[in-house]
Amino acid sequence: RMEGFGYYALPTGTEYRGSLWDGMFHGPGELLLPGGGGYRARWVRGAPTQGKFTFADGLEYDEEKWHYCDGYDRRFYTEICSGFKPPGIPQLKNLDPPKIIPEGCYDCGDGFYNPETRVVVDYKHKFLRNADNDEHEWILRTCRKAWDVTTEHKPKP
Repeated sequence: RMEGFGYYALPTGTEYRGSLWDGMFHGPGELLLPGGGGYRARWVRGAPTQGKFTFADGLEYDEEKWHYCDGYDRRFYTEICSGFKPPGIPQLKNLDPPKIIPEGCYDCGDGFYNPETRVVVDYKHKFLRNADNDEHEWILRTCRKAWDVTTEHKPKP
């Protein structure tokens, strides 16, 4: 079985880098997620005991002091770090400028969704998953769509 420091690639695209013992995550290690971000933890026989989740943009999750995007402060993390844009220039999501959505598709947060094929692809157009009925309805109801959103700011003459 694997022991020592190692690298392990899971079928989902998630990678583990860290200490292994008897084939299990054991000691310091980090799960790196395919879309960015990860979970750094101390592992004991495959289970995390202490850890910290970091999103792809660098925001760290803190279970006890989590005030991001709560009822009182609805700013994106990039707005917290860099400030607001000038009046009249909207910031539609944390990633700025947002990805240009292909025609007829929706931006569902981790990629683009085509409602005709019911397929979600990542932002590099690599297959992620087929959407079930619940996800399909949620995306149509809540996500940005290509034909609703201007993709760049055009100053008034």
